[in-house]
Amino acid sequence: MQLHMGVFGHPVSHSMSPCMHKAAYAHLNIKATYEAFEIAPNDLELAVKSIRTEQLTGVNITLPHKVAVIDYLDEISEEAKAIAAVNTVVHRDGRLVGYNTDGQGFLDSLIQESDESIQNKKVLLVGAGGAARSVAVSLARYGVEELAITNRTLGKAAEIAKICEPFQSINVYPRGLAQAGLTGFDIIINTTSIGMHPDMDRMPFSLETLKRGAVVCDLIYTPLKTRWLQEAEKKGAKTINGLGMFVNQGALAFELWTGQSAPRDIMRKAVVEELMKERGD
Repeated sequence: MQLHMGVFGHPVSHSMSPCMHKAAYAHLNIKATYEAFEIAPNDLELAVKSIRTEQLTGVNITLPHKVAVIDYLDEISEEAKAIAAVNTVVHRDGRLVGYNTDGQGFLDSLIQESDESIQNKKVLLVGAGGAARSVAVSLARYGVEELAITNRTLGKAAEIAKICEPFQSINVYPRGLAQAGLTGFDIIINTTSIGMHPDMDRMPFSLETLKRGAVVCDLIYTPLKTRWLQEAEKKGAKTINGLGMFVNQGALAFELWTGQSAPRDIMRKAVVEELMKERGD
């Protein structure tokens, strides 16, 4: 039996998901297709219905549909409910079930790339958008010594803290206070888009008081090393970009659809090669 998957987004032509998933299917000799579907917001309901009518195994959901898609699903996972966003839909026995693998994808990456346990670490999130919400929920469910968030608009940060209350309390800090106390954090995570084109020369947060040996993460993976990560390295920090999160969230979706372990190394290699191709390397 052939499996059929894809990604719904707008725009979606830039997505690395097709090359990543196709590489995984080829490596495991799975008969499957994976396509990028350009879905305008007004067409989302019809597109979700087509998962059933076209007998798709499932789809990834990317911007701007991660919240709106929930209205058209039969069920969503506990984590997706807490995050209030879905990035993966599984067509199971005629029912459409939504999951969010973004936060877990980041958590897996952080655990894999850190040199020691993160449960005794103090963690600061920078930003309070959808990505911050997914990462905060996953970290809160996992448990760390301290979880804090800072954002220009404190109200948005407070909303995320409230969402995480059932799992772990989150401290909300104004930007100035967070920067002044940066030396007290072991892991700092940028969840904003600052550092991507056209903001490649900007940094989301000053690293002046960063302590040596801290772990600095950026959810961005284009470029692979943002200016923020470059500055962190100069201060003796270990840096982690967003490539691991992207690969792991895709791998978790792959496993939900196929029931097989995802070949993460193969998927990562495919994305890196595609990025290099785009850069002309």
